[in-house]
Amino acid sequence: MSAPSRRAVIGGAGLAGLSGLALAGCGRSGEGDAKAANGDPPGVAVTARAREFHGARQHGIADAPQAHAVWVAFSLPKAVRRDDVRRLLTVWSDDIARLTAGSGTLTDQEPELAEMVHRLTVTVAVGPGFFERIGASAKAPSWLKPLPRFDQIDGRLDDRWAGTDLCLQIAAESAATVSHTQRQLITAAGRLAKVEWVQRGFREPVAQPHWGSMRNLFGQKDGTVNPVVDGEDDAVIWAGDDAGWFAGGSAMVIRRIVMDMDSWDRADRYSRENAMGRRLDNGAPLTGGDEMTPPDLLAKDDLGFPVIDNGAHMRRAMPRAPHERFLRRPYSYDDSTDPDGTGLVFVAFCADPVRQFVPVQRRLAQADLLNLWTYPIGSAVYAVLPGAADGEYLGQSLFA
Repeated sequence: MSAPSRRAVIGGAGLAGLSGLALAGCGRSGEGDAKAANGDPPGVAVTARAREFHGARQHGIADAPQAHAVWVAFSLPKAVRRDDVRRLLTVWSDDIARLTAGSGTLTDQEPELAEMVHRLTVTVAVGPGFFERIGASAKAPSWLKPLPRFDQIDGRLDDRWAGTDLCLQIAAESAATVSHTQRQLITAAGRLAKVEWVQRGFREPVAQPHWGSMRNLFGQKDGTVNPVVDGEDDAVIWAGDDAGWFAGGSAMVIRRIVMDMDSWDRADRYSRENAMGRRLDNGAPLTGGDEMTPPDLLAKDDLGFPVIDNGAHMRRAMPRAPHERFLRRPYSYDDSTDPDGTGLVFVAFCADPVRQFVPVQRRLAQADLLNLWTYPIGSAVYAVLPGAADGEYLGQSLFA
């Protein structure tokens, strides 16, 4: 992308009403397949890996999950108009292209912090209000709306973590890289976008192959069953050519889930493994094998009871139709000592959350034994914009 003058991008007529503005599923994948998809050697954290910004799809979905991530949600103030949103996406696209390539932005006062990208990815997603603001509501994906309320578990949802007009997912192997990128993009938005919430997460750095999936703060393997990200399961994750302008886009579901560590600490190992349906030491199903061994859901114990409990998380989460799959990209959080301060930022990507995610979540809400120790306090759905070709900005086709 040719670098437009920041003054030229945001200058001219300016922002109407504002003055003095400065834009200041069930396939074997897990983390091993994700690493193969982006070309990183298995088990090696390539801290200097840069990403080419331009392409049909945005990064941060099929890439191997990095150790640190943040989700920054924005609203668009009432005074912001269609052309202002276009300017914002133009500037963000230029900034992201520079940052992920290891360069500071045009207004970066600390460009040295951008030199080591540490596998930085930035993913731009939008909510229903974005389409309303640019006068393109008819172009919004039909599924772009809040998830239905799951009454059994959603009683403590907090509007503080609800969906907004825009959301940035920023991830890297370095917390400093994430923080610097976050600051640059918030500064670039200026008064065009107001930060509504920030969620931070962490997980292990790129794992050695024998480690398997990440462990959450319950000590459980998390993200064992994922679609394959090397093309075999593209239709599960990405909108296809029949999606028109949205081809190459995806849905991003963010559920903030509190984990009651105090009550979990009092549970014995049998209760923990029974609730999950997997062994804690290696993530294998209780019916045997290793983490990737398919479970035997028909197996009975000596008393005739199912070896894997009917309410076990694994049993409830397993797809019952080929389309009930989605890419899990979870991160742990541990923000404070208050009751809601520890848990999981559960992030899922799929082509259609109503068709793919909701049926699974309904089963989990109804009878998942893990609900004894967990509850959601946040829920949001966004549309991840398709990638941008060389010389274009994210979402450009919506402004044609």
